Amino acid sequence: MRALLLENIHPEAERLLGERGIEVRTVKGALDTDELVAALDGVQLLGIRSKTTVTDEVLERAPSLLAVGAFCIGTNQIDLTAASERGLAVFNAPYSNTRSVVELAIAEIISMARHLTDKNAKMHDGEWDKSAKGAHEVRGRTLGIVGYGNIGSQLSVVAEALGMRVLFYDVADKLALGNARRCHSLEELLAEAETISLHVDGRPGNAGLFGREQFAMMRPRSLFLNLCRGVVVDHEALRDHLLSGHLAGAAVDVFPEEPKTVGDPFTSCLQGIPNVILTPHIGGSTQEAQEDIGRFVAGKLRDYVAAGNTSMSVNLPPVATDRGDRTRILHVHQNVPGVLATVNGVLADSRVNIEGQTLSTRGDLGYVITDVSGPLAEEALAKLRDLPETVRLRVIAG
Repeated sequence: MRALLLENIHPEAERLLGERGIEVRTVKGALDTDELVAALDGVQLLGIRSKTTVTDEVLERAPSLLAVGAFCIGTNQIDLTAASERGLAVFNAPYSNTRSVVELAIAEIISMARHLTDKNAKMHDGEWDKSAKGAHEVRGRTLGIVGYGNIGSQLSVVAEALGMRVLFYDVADKLALGNARRCHSLEELLAEAETISLHVDGRPGNAGLFGREQFAMMRPRSLFLNLCRGVVVDHEALRDHLLSGHLAGAAVDVFPEEPKTVGDPFTSCLQGIPNVILTPHIGGSTQEAQEDIGRFVAGKLRDYVAAGNTSMSVNLPPVATDRGDRTRILHVHQNVPGVLATVNGVLADSRVNIEGQTLSTRGDLGYVITDVSGPLAEEALAKLRDLPETVRLRVIAG
């Protein structure tokens, strides 16, 4: 069993996979399509972060691949439909870096409210600017959160503890935490909040979510943060509203196009503007978060290899069962009536005794784990592979 880990994934992942006897190769940066396909020759497990794109073409040209681990929150860089069609499991880390992103957002809100980056630059240039002009406390200010998922809701709690009034808007029906109040539209949120922080996912419908129209709706001298996805924001529009003075500051951690590796050149139309904080996509880049992500996703990959467990997979039906020393048959199939009966009929015809069985479905897919005792004839496995509903069949020997 071989694994390929890209983009400086924490060594904890390599350690956990290595303990299971998996041969691990690590690569510092991201790979393009052809490089990735070449590197995946004979590889069963792939680990990436946000810079590597796993397309249908990549999956088509990597037949040995069993699972992909996104060592981050987002999975929009992976063609999930193509992965599901091939029965490949995809895992991510939806919670591990939540606190790190929230702490960066809070730090940037305070920094912009106090113009700390401008004060710092002047001090380094030898200028003593001891002035309270334009500096404000965050206590009592209204924070508007767009996207109330794991990060947005956690930011809500921490901001409220600092004395901020919190509003949020989400297309899904979310429970308000603490004293946060839900807005029924983005327009309502923008009209009331003095600081706007975006925390939406990377689904195609969110591209261009925030542009000139939305910036114009924001209250004069507001602050703006984007720590989610670069394609969500029109940076030229943001620049114009900053230069006009309509916005008092901005903090941006993600960009529509980002360098692939450390040290590569970076340019943005937001460079050089006062009270604008630009960071290189480091929202979740703390040692604590990266170690936890490495441990969590590698653990999911390890459990999938060892037992076929798909708990918290983002695309396959969730199944998780303890495994003893019995042979285990993993069958991903089209979710149509009668598949389970057919599978059991094939096993019965081959006089295979079923010790335990768990089935789960998700959308168009079904996934059944079957533990069997006694000999398992290749003829029975061939029949299961040849079923028209079969997407992928894997056997873990007892």
